[in-house]
Amino acid sequence: MAASDDVIIIGAGHNGLTCACYLARAGLSVRVLERRHVVGGAAVTEEFYPGFRNSTASYTVSLLNPKVIRDLGLHEHGLRIVERPLSNFLPLENGDALSLGATEKDTLADVARFSSQDARRLPEFERMLSAAAAALREMILQTPPNVGGGLTDLIHALRDGRQFARMSAEARRDLLALFTRSATDILDQWFESEPIKAILGFDSIVGNYASPDTPGSAYVLLHHVFGEVNGKPGAWGHAIGGMGAITQAMAREAERLGVVIETEAAVDRVRTNQGRVSGVELEDGRFLPARRVAANIGPKLLYLKLMDESDLPAGFQKRMQAYRCASGTFRMNVALSELPRFTAMPEAGPHLSSGIVMAPSLEYMDRAWRDARDSGIARRPVVEMLIPSTLDDSLAPAGKHVASLFCQHFAPEGPAGGWTDEAREQAAEAVIRTVTEFAPNFRDSLLGYMALSPADLEARFGLVGGDIFHGALQLDQLYSARPMLGYGDYRGPVKGLYHCGSGAHPGGGVTGAPGHNAAREILRDRRWFGRH
Repeated sequence: MAASDDVIIIGAGHNGLTCACYLARAGLSVRVLERRHVVGGAAVTEEFYPGFRNSTASYTVSLLNPKVIRDLGLHEHGLRIVERPLSNFLPLENGDALSLGATEKDTLADVARFSSQDARRLPEFERMLSAAAAALREMILQTPPNVGGGLTDLIHALRDGRQFARMSAEARRDLLALFTRSATDILDQWFESEPIKAILGFDSIVGNYASPDTPGSAYVLLHHVFGEVNGKPGAWGHAIGGMGAITQAMAREAERLGVVIETEAAVDRVRTNQGRVSGVELEDGRFLPARRVAANIGPKLLYLKLMDESDLPAGFQKRMQAYRCASGTFRMNVALSELPRFTAMPEAGPHLSSGIVMAPSLEYMDRAWRDARDSGIARRPVVEMLIPSTLDDSLAPAGKHVASLFCQHFAPEGPAGGWTDEAREQAAEAVIRTVTEFAPNFRDSLLGYMALSPADLEARFGLVGGDIFHGALQLDQLYSARPMLGYGDYRGPVKGLYHCGSGAHPGGGVTGAPGHNAAREILRDRRWFGRH
């Protein structure tokens, strides 16, 4: 039998690698097992068309925690992140457009073309959102209290209570509204023009299979603004070399610290003995013993596919079956012979290095969701386009470009008959048609593409239901209730089992926070209870 590792981590995505680095730095023997041939999980850079490389799934940077970047020495391992010169560009159906993020003066001037009142209110709205994001940012690297837990959880609850007590009453009211209300409710309260509501409301449906009218969608908007790029809060950027540059830098640090990383090592079962984990059994038949196992895979995948019901508390699997995983996301990477020429702004410019949102109103987003709910595929989907090759010439041949298309809404189960090859092409055609409506040369510029349906995202990356967040970001699946009430502190229902992925607090996005926090709790248990 192989020697027992202190910790085995299932999944070499960014959170698994982050967790491994912190544990190895503390002197533990750590082994990371990755099902695919390459590390990185959904944060990878791959060739998808001859000569064209792109971030296959996750595609842009903001939420990666600055403490994780510093502690893992990611810049020293070659990571370089550049900020978008413009935040967002929203082409409209009438040939006009709205741009945000060049300078405050330019942004307000552009908003004022649609509503002078909205231009006056936007700075106040951004201050409100920034204050709420700052409160959330304080909680990102903290362990949530377990409801009904012991002394440690009481201390955590008191700590969090003090944080909220420091906020003004108005700020607490704003935070409550953002956690519980719909994005449409919030934005209608602040603004009158459709373009500003659309460009701000887009974040509420990113990876969220819901309408902006759905209660709780305002929190998804908030979740996307607590990040930063190079010290600038709320900014978004591009990792030179694609998202794989992040996870490759993490892997280099992990290997420097002595972590063993195995690719093409799919886990078949988490094994237990007398009420605690004993290791994992691989699909190739090997058994690898370990004192602790940390899962960087979604909770639903872990508990419904990799564990026996008899090893779990009574009723646990039944509750886990109700855990909601559904992003409604369809992902495309496209190789282009030339840059898109948008009707609203046909010349090349900084707008082509921004997040280009093709969803001109909240009503448009709601209709896309209703379409997907009724027929599986939105006839006019919501599409965000990024063209990273405008900032990073390593991704495409000279004079050519790559674009990421992040598309909503597509039912996780697909149209009638499921996500067949024909259904995938039908969805891809809807996306291409939609982009071409706003950029007429787009279809003719296509050299080739990769299309990933929700079913493809599940098969390739283990994202159940195609859920990019490892579970819906809704109030009953957040903080102490993520992934389930009573297990929000990164510890599973079996001794020695931990959650270190996006199915734990603070949720999805390339943050590194769940991996950081889970490592802290594993080390805390080791200090309190010894090696076993």
